[in-house]
Amino acid sequence: MSNLISAAAWVRRGVSAQHPQKYVLDDKELERVSALARIELEDARIELERAHLAAQEMGKGAEGEEADDNAGDDEENWVDEDDDAMDVDPGAAPKSKVDDLSEYNLDDYDDDAKTLSTGPFSNIKGLTYYKDNEEDPYITLKDEDDDEREELEILPTDNLIVVAKTEDEISQLEIYVYDESQENLYAHHDLMLPNFPLCLEWLDFPPTSSSFAPSVSVPNASGFGNYIAVGTLDPEIEIWSLDVLEAMYPASILGRPDETKAHIPIPSGTGKKKKKKPKHRTTQASYHVDAVLGLSWNKTQRNLLASASADRTVKLWDLSRDPTLNGEGGKSAGAIRSFDIHKDKVQAVQWNSQEPTVLLTGSYDRTVRTFDSRAPTTGVGAAVGSDVEALRWDPWESYGFYVSLENGLVLNFDVRALPSNLDQPSPSRFTLQAHDGAVSSIDVNPHMRGCIATGGTDKLVKVWNVNDEENGKRSVSLVTSRDLGVGKVFSTVWSPDDPLTLAAAGSKAKLQIWDVGANFGVRKAFGAKLREAGKTLKEREEGQGGGVIGVASDDEESEGEDDD
Repeated sequence: MSNLISAAAWVRRGVSAQHPQKYVLDDKELERVSALARIELEDARIELERAHLAAQEMGKGAEGEEADDNAGDDEENWVDEDDDAMDVDPGAAPKSKVDDLSEYNLDDYDDDAKTLSTGPFSNIKGLTYYKDNEEDPYITLKDEDDDEREELEILPTDNLIVVAKTEDEISQLEIYVYDESQENLYAHHDLMLPNFPLCLEWLDFPPTSSSFAPSVSVPNASGFGNYIAVGTLDPEIEIWSLDVLEAMYPASILGRPDETKAHIPIPSGTGKKKKKKPKHRTTQASYHVDAVLGLSWNKTQRNLLASASADRTVKLWDLSRDPTLNGEGGKSAGAIRSFDIHKDKVQAVQWNSQEPTVLLTGSYDRTVRTFDSRAPTTGVGAAVGSDVEALRWDPWESYGFYVSLENGLVLNFDVRALPSNLDQPSPSRFTLQAHDGAVSSIDVNPHMRGCIATGGTDKLVKVWNVNDEENGKRSVSLVTSRDLGVGKVFSTVWSPDDPLTLAAAGSKAKLQIWDVGANFGVRKAFGAKLREAGKTLKEREEGQGGGVIGVASDDEESEGEDDD
């Protein structure tokens, strides 16, 4: 498996906890995990005991003060290492042991001994005590905990960027901090994933997991949280808290890991003849049975999350319901709705921000559909002629959306002109030949109208300007294009805070932040639109990096030292 970043997501400023808390794996957390994963509590307890034993074995090999402490705890293994201990004359008679304790004078042990007060601590009453090291003027070194707390601090002016990264067959979430004022990007912490990640979606609604371990899912004082939903090759959806460090288990799991067992491979043939095409798994109404390819959180109805899957279904989840329930008392913890509107894998899904009940979906059956989640049979759609890679609603008009395709095209549609019967023609408002290869990502700028970014397998990131013409048609022009060095581009996302800041990642497992405002052509093209939106256009200089900010790798640093 090659190294790559398959998805990226921004976290706006001021949302993250300033001081993230440490994950605690105790008995209550074990009960919560066993309920989420639907495994026996004893299995989880055995894993914890193994971890403790491993930690103790590591401690026995310590040196210095730690070694002295460990040695003092085990008196049975004590050995006399005196040089004369084994020098015994075999012909000599043994010494009498009748009164071998008399030399210690134990009869007078309790009597007060009169000794002279000598030494620096002879007068114990003269010592001064301090409540902690902060009050002691003689201790000038800071505690290691304080240093670590300061290093992990997230300021209100910082953005977080979450990337789904796979490297050396290990998948994880890497959380980066981006300080726009200092143009600084660095890794903050990471979270291990069980399988290859495919999509990410940030949300602020605290999901209900269970009542055992509130430390991993407690919202802040405002009732909001900081979470990331992850779709992987497994049918389950994991929701992780970004305010918890070194977490071993997610805050919530949507799905039934005990039923799907997705880690078990399904044979695709007998091995004797040509392999048969693998059959579709039997779909279930309450949970996915194949990989989760797309996620979308409803910003208006904050407890709703939509998911698109390779099992050809779109499902709707209520995050306020306890996912550990098994249907007792007439209640079910699965998806609240399941939509079978496509004939092949559903690649992408997104809620309409202005019409909070309307969903947009795109599939490998080469169609896109939009429908009201309350009445899915009354939706409309269009045949697009190629596999759908990504799609986005236009936040500036409730009826428009963009679709990017595997053949390199980007299409723009008006929902009001789409038919309910896909056999009828469904022309797009405009068609754009965006890339030489699949257009794997697309995003619409939320800060100014008519600005979109695309990324493709041709390794280019492009920024486009869409303008309305007097005759009602639209003109599209390429503003700037750049190879950011991320390989095949799999993710391009506009910043939620800066109108001309774009994050991109791809097949080289690198994350790059592109300040497109450093390009004069961009400032000229979008200056008027930014002023109309009430945004200030910052004057920036095109330095050596041309507005591109990334994390320097060890190889790059060593190369720079050699050059010096």
